[in-house]
Amino acid sequence: MKLGVVILAAGQGTRMKSALPKVLHNIAGRPLLAHVIDTARVLGGDKVAVVYGHGGDRVQQAIADPGLVWVEQAEQLGTGHAVEQAMFAMADMDRVLVLYGDVPLTTQVTLNSLIHQAEGSALALLTVTLDDPTGYGRIVRVEGHVTRIVEQKDASEVEQRIREINTGILIAERAKLAGWLARLESNNAQGEFYLTDIVAMAVDDGIEVKTAHPADTFEVEGVNDRVQLAMLERRHQQMQAERLMRQGVTLRDPARFDLRGRLHSGEDVELDVNVLIEGEVTLGNGVRVGANTVIRNSRIGDGVWIKENCVIEDAVIGADSIIGPFARLRPATTLAERVHVGNFVEIKKSDVAAGSKINHLSYIGDTTIGRSVNIGAGTITCNYDGVNKFRTVIGDNAFIGSDTQLVAPVEVGAGATIGAGSTITRDAPPDTLTLSRAKQLTLKGWKRPEKQGD
Repeated sequence: MKLGVVILAAGQGTRMKSALPKVLHNIAGRPLLAHVIDTARVLGGDKVAVVYGHGGDRVQQAIADPGLVWVEQAEQLGTGHAVEQAMFAMADMDRVLVLYGDVPLTTQVTLNSLIHQAEGSALALLTVTLDDPTGYGRIVRVEGHVTRIVEQKDASEVEQRIREINTGILIAERAKLAGWLARLESNNAQGEFYLTDIVAMAVDDGIEVKTAHPADTFEVEGVNDRVQLAMLERRHQQMQAERLMRQGVTLRDPARFDLRGRLHSGEDVELDVNVLIEGEVTLGNGVRVGANTVIRNSRIGDGVWIKENCVIEDAVIGADSIIGPFARLRPATTLAERVHVGNFVEIKKSDVAAGSKINHLSYIGDTTIGRSVNIGAGTITCNYDGVNKFRTVIGDNAFIGSDTQLVAPVEVGAGATIGAGSTITRDAPPDTLTLSRAKQLTLKGWKRPEKQGD
């Protein structure tokens, strides 16, 4: 049984008040449409077609998926018309599932339930019961059987009191769906071709329309404005937080945690408030992450303690290291085990071997640091001459005094000591003291300038 998926993503989204197409607005750092495509893939869709309209070029550029079929709906003539545009792409499918690019959180479990219902019928709908159904198409039943869907603007006073509503998500036999779509008419209040009209056609054909229902209404909520976008963002983050806690992660406050990617975590991981995880992140056993920390596309080894207010991006941190507070690890930084990186230290494109310490107010860029090196406060590797970048190499057991500038390319030998306040422009030999300081002078009789006038 081949399953085709049609995702409707042609709406302009005027209530978003944005130049960005609605389906490209983000939840958890990814476009709404990307979430729906992921769901279609997880369901095992053999072919996925996206119907686009407003901002189509931008949508296709943002969703770089060569396996998709892109279908343009040049005129916005309703949902029935949109699905009909994509039916050529479904020609070799057995069933067609219709999803929406601005309804991002429908779960695999719910859609599998809908697909299961369709095994006994040519048409199955996903419906939900709301306390306030205003604005939605109502499911009209007779003796419990679905007979049709009536839109809000076309509903009678009695029909408007119905609380079971249509979500728009459905699955149908492809051949029958194609026939129903060909018979659609636009004689309604909106002058559009309603996909919902196929329900009455199916009933007229003697088909019993089946229904399935989501576990929670958020699964079928769409995004029409930024308020709804924010609400679904919070709900999505809540779901992710609950999943992680069930896997053994301690979240000090689940309401103040954001995951915008995938987190792979070991045992006894603890995350304090306002931790942001982006991209692909791995946290080893016993990792602790302090408040207000951002970790992006990084691997953190067992027993690492990341203190408050750190930013870590495209980095690797070895076991039992201590980072922060207020430290920044930039891309291509690799720290071995038991490395200490302290407050207001920035490291970029550097390798730091086991047991080394960079504890205060330093910039380390394009540098290789050996084992058990101590970098004093205020040390800078001067890696850029305004045009090119150069590398600094510091050997094992070296000691770099505070307020040192290492002007690359330069090498500090193993066991070398650099005196505080030095500017090193040539290689420093191993196991020796190297320093460069101007002669200290005291000028008798010198006075500070005084302020002149007001």
